[in-house]
Amino acid sequence: MSLIHPQLAAFAAVIEEASFDGAAQRLSVTPSAISQRVKALEDRLGQVLIVRQLPCRPTEAGEKLLRKVKPMLALEAEAYEDFELEQPNAVNRRLAIAVNDDSLETWVLPALATLNQEFGYLFDVIVDDQDHSLSLLRNGSAVGAVTSETKAIQGCDIHALGTMRYHAIASPEFKQRFFSEGLNLESLTKAPMLVFSRKDELQNRFIHQVVGHDLYPPTHYIPTSTGFVEAASLHLGWCMVPECMIQQALADGKVVLIHPSVTIDVPLYWQHASIRSTTLQNLTKVFVNQAQAKLAFVEP
Repeated sequence: MSLIHPQLAAFAAVIEEASFDGAAQRLSVTPSAISQRVKALEDRLGQVLIVRQLPCRPTEAGEKLLRKVKPMLALEAEAYEDFELEQPNAVNRRLAIAVNDDSLETWVLPALATLNQEFGYLFDVIVDDQDHSLSLLRNGSAVGAVTSETKAIQGCDIHALGTMRYHAIASPEFKQRFFSEGLNLESLTKAPMLVFSRKDELQNRFIHQVVGHDLYPPTHYIPTSTGFVEAASLHLGWCMVPECMIQQALADGKVVLIHPSVTIDVPLYWQHASIRSTTLQNLTKVFVNQAQAKLAFVEP
């Protein structure tokens, strides 16, 4: 039996599973029972909490409630462990965290592996740009987020992780073709650029740092951090890549730095719900240790 009120458990399960059927399977009840519990909760609060379409998602009121319920689920799992009881719905130990893809591909995966092996945690990893991942913590989708935001949001704690340094790279042939006369307004306007997503501003920040203007070069959108180095080596375009990802490709001569003296430094932080939780303490300790082993610390 869940320690969380059945209505709250049903509500959280629908959001996490993105459907009433998925929530029913997870909680071992019928979809009708899930629907009745959610409807009863909505009646009690006087608010519609879930947009009933696939995938199901929370309304604004639902997001507000979800921010409160997520930490409760983590504490529930800890209570079962403390009393050495079998948790009826082990999937509740699946921790939703928001991370940027570069962190996921460099230091986050080893951290998750350590946490799983030591504590048995399961994870629901949501990938978003480091400048936007905090919104997932605000709306209750995640219990913690890797972010570039330097200030803790209300109700959260913040921990410095280190600085991810980015370099602009391209293949030697690409650099010779487009930048033989250097990086300037004309060459940067013509040279194709690789961008992770439309939220990714790193390349634009580099351009502005070099020439002081916003430019609109030909752009490939390729949502893969590890694939950026290969895409650059295949002459698709130039891009910004974390320093820790390019050492081998530089040594092999597959890519070169197109402007070695200009880098983009992105300080990263771990923010999580401010509750006294052993689970969040474990996450924070491992995340900080793994990040500090991989990332640089740059003086402000």
